[in-house]
Amino acid sequence: MPAPVEIRLALPEDAHAIAALSREAIEHGLPWRWTPQRVRRSLRDRSTNVIVGHEQGVLHGFAIMKYDDEEAHLLLLAVAAAQRHRHIGSSLMAWLDATTRAAGIAVIRVEARASNTQARSFYKHHGFRETGIVSGYYEDVEDAVRMRRDLRS
Repeated sequence: MPAPVEIRLALPEDAHAIAALSREAIEHGLPWRWTPQRVRRSLRDRSTNVIVGHEQGVLHGFAIMKYDDEEAHLLLLAVAAAQRHRHIGSSLMAWLDATTRAAGIAVIRVEARASNTQARSFYKHHGFRETGIVSGYYEDVEDAVRMRRDLRS
């Protein structure tokens, strides 16, 4: 197995790379919503964690999760196409899992494109279950599958 990348909280200087990877890996075919400015806003938001997986200063993946009192919403998680199957996504999830458990969070929610069977399989592997379809969730271009993981069961 390849050496793991380092997982850490994102820094303001990571915003451009995060936004670019979001555009490439998540927002393809949609209007670009997660611009560097929006990523920087998330970095400043005390109820949001933005983490990165990097190796020698090169970003390979990231995740953005927003926390409420009892629930967390995984807004984005992406790994660069050339870096997939190196367990980077699982390492990001492990970091988020530890954080949500420490915060006493009961549920993690996430949406994935209905056509993104790879993402849906990834989340199922990490204990999420599909709870419904949201028609037109992605700019009326595509439906989303809503998923959740109960941490207290």
